[in-house]
Amino acid sequence: MIVDHLKSLYGYRELIWQLAWSEFKLRYKNSVLGYFWSLLEPLLMLTVLYVVFSNLMRVQVEYFQLFLLLGIILWNFVTRATTIGTIAIIGKADMIKKVYFPRDIFVISACLTALIMSFFEAIIFILFMLAYRVPISINLLYAPILLIFLFVLSLGLSLILSALNVFFRDVQFIWQVILQAGFFVTPIIYTIDIFPADLQKIVLLNPVARMIISARDSIIYSLPVSTNDMAFMLATSFIFLVVGYIVFFRLEPKFGEEI
Repeated sequence: MIVDHLKSLYGYRELIWQLAWSEFKLRYKNSVLGYFWSLLEPLLMLTVLYVVFSNLMRVQVEYFQLFLLLGIILWNFVTRATTIGTIAIIGKADMIKKVYFPRDIFVISACLTALIMSFFEAIIFILFMLAYRVPISINLLYAPILLIFLFVLSLGLSLILSALNVFFRDVQFIWQVILQAGFFVTPIIYTIDIFPADLQKIVLLNPVARMIISARDSIIYSLPVSTNDMAFMLATSFIFLVVGYIVFFRLEPKFGEEI
């Protein structure tokens, strides 16, 4: 069954890409700056957070600008993927009612849209890396693996949220509140060292937190990712994906009635 579904998704790969790219272009339609907003948004957020935490709160972190920017970019990806993904089914109601194809392609395309936006933001991060002359090491090779983990995790979450949102439209609003709270309980604007050891273990149960920390260590500080961290991130991301598909496929037969 799994193999057959993967083959089916592969057959729709062009449609998935077209949906993702169309959503990306639609987000900046009639905008004066257009795609440049993908570059400006993380920079504006970085500026505000940097002023507050480096000057007013005296945070002492090496390469703090890069530390903040990478955290913002990765968190933005999760936020966008799950936000767009949550409304992926109800937002394509007309297509779903008229033509049948695997409905999870809408959720996959939503996550790809978020990935496209993150690639634009990554350009800014690379420029900052060059400007600050950050040393590059072999540990940079962890970056694509961590991005895959983050994508798989976000897709799993999006599948759950999109399916539930068909039946309970409050889900999309509740998720926004959770994301806002998640920004502050995830070590994006601070290091995990500010917590005592016992509390650090609790924070690291959040796979997104562990992925962001691992990304910073490997990309900015040239440190290897531990085997335990890799195993945890691999396991949690694919658990979310499996649970996401179980929930999605169980609720999918009733989508037509509800939307």
